[in-house]
Amino acid sequence: MLDTEDIIKLLNEDFVRELETSMIYVYNSFIMKDCDPSRVTEAISVDEMRHMWWLADLITKRGGKPTMEHKELDFSDDDLKSMLKRQIQLESEGIDRYNYQIEVIYDDEVVGVLKHILDEEKRHRKEFKMRLEGMD
Repeated sequence: MLDTEDIIKLLNEDFVRELETSMIYVYNSFIMKDCDPSRVTEAISVDEMRHMWWLADLITKRGGKPTMEHKELDFSDDDLKSMLKRQIQLESEGIDRYNYQIEVIYDDEVVGVLKHILDEEKRHRKEFKMRLEGMD
């Protein structure tokens, strides 16, 4: 069973992932030529930032501090298809992480927040997939 320190570690990994995703989406929304995918990406970047707030709240309530140390960001190529594919990949990775954590964490508050984030990540992936499919 995971102790509080283990949970804080996982939440910090989630926090950094949401930070990285937010920055990638904000950047992509600036350089996308097509207006609809750009606006959707911008709106979803705001959701990802909100996820950071929720995760930071869980971390600090358990005595931890959110970490801002992120790896070098992996931006896709500058074409819309590549950006959408990368964004779908990021959402899928998040969905996998949150599904796993919901199974192994026995803290009702944390699991409740992670389930809410998971639902939003699934919606984000669907939004990006719809834009990608609309390009064919």
